[in-house]
Parts: sequence; structure tokens; C-alpha cells
Amino acid sequence: MYKPPEVHVPRLVGLMAVDARERAEARGVRIAAPDRPDFHLTVFDYVVRQFPLPGAEVPRGAVVTVWFDFGEGEGEGGAGVREPRVPRPPSGGIRRELDAPGDAFEVLR
Repeated sequence: MYKPPEVHVPRLVGLMAVDARERAEARGVRIAAPDRPDFHLTVFDYVVRQFPLPGAEVPRGAVVTVWFDFGEGEGEGGAGVREPRVPRPPSGGIRRELDAPGDAFEVLR
């Protein structure tokens, strides 16, 4: 019985859609994207998840599922941590070295 040769799943997370399609094709796997019905037209969206995981052995021509949106509770919001800096930096520095500027037109008067 014929068994297709095994290939390793490439890492697609972090790639733009167009690059993910090219890498998958070069490595002998196909891509499916359940959250993008127009996946073949998608270019600039980034892959955030994939299954099977990179490095898994699959038959040549197997389908790797990728997602472009984080699921419920995934991701970090994309804006970074916004916590207050406590304690605040000490005052001084350049302000301590230089006098505060006065009225710019004071000399002309």
C-alpha cells in the first residue's frame, strides 16, 4: 500500500498570510483558515495560531489550520501594559542645572 512521504509542519505563526501560503506550499502542506473565507485573497493579516504545531510530522499534502484572530481570552490586547510608574522619578536632573526660562520678550522691553 502506498503511503505519502512525511513532511514537517513549518512555523507559520507571525507570518503575513501571503508568506504563510508560500512557506506552506514550499514545505508540502496546504493551509485552511476557518476565520477567513476569503483566505486566498488575504495578504496583510498575520497568523496568530496554527494546528498542527510546527515540527509535527504529517503526510505530504496535509492541511494546516491557521487563525488570524485571537480567540476568546487569548492575546494580550496589543497595547502593552499600562501601569503607573511608582514611585515617580525624582525631580531634578536638567531642571536642577538650568534656570527655568523667563519671558522671551523681556529683553526687548
